[in-house]
Amino acid sequence: MAKWTPKHEAPEPLEGPVVGTVIGGTIVWFALFLAQLPFYGWFDDHGHTWWLWTCLAGGGLGLFGIWYVRRRDAAIRRAAREETTASTDSVRPLP
Repeated sequence: MAKWTPKHEAPEPLEGPVVGTVIGGTIVWFALFLAQLPFYGWFDDHGHTWWLWTCLAGGGLGLFGIWYVRRRDAAIRRAAREETTASTDSVRPLP
């Protein structure tokens, strides 16, 4: 079997409102969990309680995701600020 080789360069990753997207997704997961909670008896009778626990797990992982993307954005901003500071410090007028 031949090894797969890419025929073109991979595109740059898309950057967008990552924090807002993760917060929105987390809210949706928790809302789905809370919406299904009153029907726990029906889910239990039909063997579908995993639906509830999947929504709860999605919300819990979303909380971790919020923490992660906020720290990532802060690190990206800090690196850009340090790069700007370093580039302005290295430019000195000639005597």
